[in-house]
Amino acid sequence: METIMLTLIIMLFGLLIGSFLNVVIHRVPSKTMFKNSRSECPKCSSQLKWYHNIPVLSYLFLGGKCSFCKEKISIRYPLVELLNSLFYGLFFWKFSLTAEFAVFALIISALIAIFFIDLDHQIIPDVITLPGIVLGMAVSFLPNGIGIFSAFIGFLVGGGALYLIALLGDFLFKKDSMGGGDIKMAAMLGAFLGWQKVLLIFMLSSVVGLVVSIAMMTVSEKLRKERVIPFGPFIAIAAVVAITYGDQIINFYLQNFFYNN
Repeated sequence: METIMLTLIIMLFGLLIGSFLNVVIHRVPSKTMFKNSRSECPKCSSQLKWYHNIPVLSYLFLGGKCSFCKEKISIRYPLVELLNSLFYGLFFWKFSLTAEFAVFALIISALIAIFFIDLDHQIIPDVITLPGIVLGMAVSFLPNGIGIFSAFIGFLVGGGALYLIALLGDFLFKKDSMGGGDIKMAAMLGAFLGWQKVLLIFMLSSVVGLVVSIAMMTVSEKLRKERVIPFGPFIAIAAVVAITYGDQIINFYLQNFFYNN
């Protein structure tokens, strides 16, 4: 019973952080993060009351519409809150209330923000990734951390490998094939997770990205013409898999394909 109650508290905290992530996703690309203290409707710009900002519940009570202009509110707002809450609950069950849980909860919140910002604007803000690199290095010193050496190698492998891929893509396609934000994001994940997991992220994100891109370009004439699909969301999805099941995947590969050879 105590574990269940603590899980619910952790998930409630995840909802609150998810509500803050909606602010980050909306304001960081427009560089208005600290200009307005009160949230407002993106359609009519009316300032919202405190009871309009209760995670998930406000969306349900308002029927998915703004209380002032009655325009529809994007389903993304409660989705972001629920995603963050569910992952907080998952990581609590996996890691208990430890420093490891706190680190992965922080990473997942950053990944959710990056996922939707890159999806909307094709940018990955430095305000998330650069402090993330520094923090990744810092938490490597924790008792159960990966160690500064592994964090530094992960940083080099993450950023360096993606930079080389970007150079190759630029040469082959004769145009910018990957943004600097993707490279910094990979460097951040390498600093947090180490070089083995960041290599796993590369492989998984490439496979997921290829499958989804082909499917989307097959059904969308606009995408076939523009051929611009942000890579950040694929890295974020792969990173979640690496955080949750990375050790099992790597051990399975080593035991079945490496040690047997």
